[in-house]
Amino acid sequence: MRRPNIVFFLTDDQRFDTIASLGNPVVHTPNMDLLVRDGTAFTHAFIPGGTSGAVCMPSRAMLHTGRTLFHIHNAGEAISADHITLGEAFRAAGYATYGVGKRHNGTDSYHRSFTGGAEIFFGGMADHWNVPVFNYDPTGRYDKRCLYIEHPLWSNVAKERFCDHIHAGRHSTDLIADAGIEFLNDHPAGRPYLLYLSFLAPHDPRSMPREFLEMYEPARLPLPPNFLPQHPSDNGDQRCRDENLAAFPRNENEIRRHIAEYYAMISHLDHRIGTVIEAVRERGDLERTIFVLCGDNGLAVGQHGLMGKQNIYDHSVRVPLVFCGPGIPAGRKTDTFAYLLDIFPTLCELAGVSIPPTVEGCSLVPVIRSGASVRDAVYLAYCDLHRGIRTRQHKLIEYVVGGRRVMTQLFDMVADPWERRNLAGDPALSHVLADLRRKMIQMRDEWDDIKTQWGRTFWEGYERT
Repeated sequence: MRRPNIVFFLTDDQRFDTIASLGNPVVHTPNMDLLVRDGTAFTHAFIPGGTSGAVCMPSRAMLHTGRTLFHIHNAGEAISADHITLGEAFRAAGYATYGVGKRHNGTDSYHRSFTGGAEIFFGGMADHWNVPVFNYDPTGRYDKRCLYIEHPLWSNVAKERFCDHIHAGRHSTDLIADAGIEFLNDHPAGRPYLLYLSFLAPHDPRSMPREFLEMYEPARLPLPPNFLPQHPSDNGDQRCRDENLAAFPRNENEIRRHIAEYYAMISHLDHRIGTVIEAVRERGDLERTIFVLCGDNGLAVGQHGLMGKQNIYDHSVRVPLVFCGPGIPAGRKTDTFAYLLDIFPTLCELAGVSIPPTVEGCSLVPVIRSGASVRDAVYLAYCDLHRGIRTRQHKLIEYVVGGRRVMTQLFDMVADPWERRNLAGDPALSHVLADLRRKMIQMRDEWDDIKTQWGRTFWEGYERT
């Protein structure tokens, strides 16, 4: 029996609530809606957080290895040769593995994962209209240099960057989608493929073709219910690069503009995802192709007085995750807790590929097929500053800044999904707080958090107070 093809859409900084059919009446995403309609959507998919301000770097390392946050190498800057990647596993099973777009985990792991590729960006972010990219290099060297001029908001000085070329004037989303379509048009029939399309959008600097920006009028966009001019306390990282994208204190009109640009980038992404799906259809592969859509992390964009993802509120650690294709029920939405690191073993099981022994995630196939649950809580961490635990009913966040615990937050996620009312000081919930703290420490030990420098720094400060 022929194995299914895989088309994997990974977006950059797309929050969980930015797909129309999953509850957002403002954003325009007809093609993502199509995947939701014809597939299974995980409405409570998470990343565990991050051990770097560039949260997408460890997030992508976890996705590609199926390993947990404190069991990846050097915050995901590179992937250990001992950790088998998703691409390696499918390549060994006979798949043509084709990698397009952003790779934030080094050249070595890319080289051993993919049999081909195009428009490869080794970095975290770039001007969407001037992305420095590589052609696929079968030697894996990726050491060429070319002249590069950064986004004018950063610098107008020409410099050298590691890349083969720059498509000046072409948007990154179009660049990546077109490369994927070219692969689909040229790939011979018969050999299964894993097409990995890793977009740079909707990461800032947020720019897009004007037609998509004109879909959203900032003045008409609602502010999120948890909008605040500033965060209620010092969270230890409130002046990082992401937080400086908007003025302090946060201004309502400025935040509405940021939301409009964020949604416009997602609508542009959605449009190009639709063209890739159509190319699969034109190949005659639609009935034997599994589509995966997910984001690498969320983004605040004004929620809780924050702009970025350097926190563990749901807006930053909760992401879209949709599977669509053969063997996957249509029109199903599940609130079962999942991590992005579960995608690797899930795709292996769906495709009949052996799950490597280095993978630590849980296959979500039992959830997809029978509604089973694979975990009852998620462990959350950000650098050496924040730790938390999320259960069905509650969420606990602890903050350590300057070597001391500075704030505890307790939210009822059923009654207060926007995380607005801190219940940590309510005597009636003291037993809930104590139970969550015990569970958090148990998961800390299970995840080997305490064995890392980030964990030791956090927990020493936490226990000192």
